[in-house]
Formats: sequence, C-alpha cells, structure tokens
Amino acid sequence: MKLHYAPGACSIGIHLLLEEIGKPYQLEAVALTVPPSDRPLTKVNPKSKVPTLERDDGSILTEFGAIATWLARTNPERHLIPEDPDHEALAIEALDYAVGTIHAQGFARLFRAARFTPNEADQDVVKAQGRDIVAAGYATLDAMLAGQDYVAGAFSIADAALFYVEFWGAARMGMTLPENCAAHYARMKARPAVAATLQKEGFA
Repeated sequence: MKLHYAPGACSIGIHLLLEEIGKPYQLEAVALTVPPSDRPLTKVNPKSKVPTLERDDGSILTEFGAIATWLARTNPERHLIPEDPDHEALAIEALDYAVGTIHAQGFARLFRAARFTPNEADQDVVKAQGRDIVAAGYATLDAMLAGQDYVAGAFSIADAALFYVEFWGAARMGMTLPENCAAHYARMKARPAVAATLQKEGFA
C-alpha cells in the first residue's frame, strides 16, 4: 500500500491507522502549496487531495471515512471498528462529525478563508465563524468523551479523526482543548503508533 499524504494534514489520521495495523506501507509526500493541476497526485487521484491510498492491487481509494473503514474491515484482527452496532454507529457519527463539520466547516474557514468569500475584507469574519464552529465542535466531542478513554469505548477509526482535529487545534493553532479532548489528545500521543506517525511526519 502507498499513502499519499501531506505532513500534518488530515491524512495524519490515516497514517496512524496504518501504523496501528502494522503492515508494510509506503509514503508519498504531497506538496499542497503546489496548484492541484501541477501535482503528480492528480494523475493518481483526480480530486488531487489527501489522503489518497493506493492499494496493493493498484486501485485507488479516497476520502478519510472510506479509507479508514476499508482499513478496519480488511484488518479485523485490529478491532478498529466496534462490533456492537450501537458503538459502531457512535464511532461513525464521531468520525463524520470531526471530518465533515469540525474540519470541513470550521478549520477550512481558518485555513482557507478565501474559499468562502470573494472579498478579502470579509476574511476575518469567515475566520471568526470558523473558530466558533471549531469551539462548538470541541464542546460536542468533549461531551462524547466524558467518562471514557476513547469515543466509542475502545480505540477505533473515530479516534484517528478526533486526533487530527485535536492536533490542528492544539499543535497548529495554539488552542486550548476542553478537558476531555485534551486528555484524549494526550492519550493518543502516548500510543506507539501515533508517536511513530508524528516522528515520520516531522512533528517529534
């Protein structure tokens, strides 16, 4: 397998899942500062975004949730998706919320304000909206994590998604995470697979 990634991007969540699984994989760094039309990745994935996973049969898989779910289903011995339907639903709910709301609606406004307004003078308003969305998102995740180490009880693909949005807030933006999110973030960083991922991506 080969993971097309950008250091510190959302692909870090898929990277840590590959480390958790423990099977051989390759890394291909993508320069997101290069226009999509000039990225070699575009020839592999027309969406030209990370994460992109090249599977051993040469087929391509894209989108965080799809890749994470496929990795979990094809490596059942790692128990990356809860077997209990209620816990499975909770894991998918948390993953989708982290990716679709906190990332796509919140951090996207902070990192790419120009995409949300044609007027440069309005970008500060867009960023403020992003901060509010992220803060509300953390509050929701904090409630989901109350009284437990991982969002669905045991470590799952959901925690990989939570980790990357926590990482963005704490490490990239200097935000203070709420108590349960901060404890989860610290717990994740203590996992050997996460520590290895951070080291390989240049953050340790």
